Amino acid sequence: MNLEQLTALAGLFAAAFGAATILPLQSEVVLGALQAAEAAPVWLLFIVASAGNTLGAVINYWLGLGIERFQGRRWFPASPRQMARARAWYGKWGVWSLLLSWAPFADPLTVVAGIFRTPFWLFLTLVAIAKSGRYAAVIWLCAHISWCAGG
Repeated sequence: MNLEQLTALAGLFAAAFGAATILPLQSEVVLGALQAAEAAPVWLLFIVASAGNTLGAVINYWLGLGIERFQGRRWFPASPRQMARARAWYGKWGVWSLLLSWAPFADPLTVVAGIFRTPFWLFLTLVAIAKSGRYAAVIWLCAHISWCAGG
């Protein structure tokens, strides 16, 4: 592996990691561009993107584990009413809602999973399935339709 490939993979990892947080990053575009440029083997792009995005969600989970102690402070990002709604929603849909964590709007679910103390092994399993599934779909789309320059 050369420096150019390592740099491309590091950039993909950073984009995927950041996209799992509140940062407005589009790791799918980075993945598609690297796939089209044949910057690295597709299987390696898939693993790096999936690992980065899953690890970013783990950071959200850890934040959720500790954030509730700050509830009630003026700067806390959610009101008691919003927390009650989140608790009710998570109570209704439960851990299975983590299978939606692939969607851009669903990153807060990974924080909620930490707040409500979802067992880590279950959290990691469901989030890894969801995040990896999204990147598998992006890779397939890039290979089969023309939104990706080389596809």
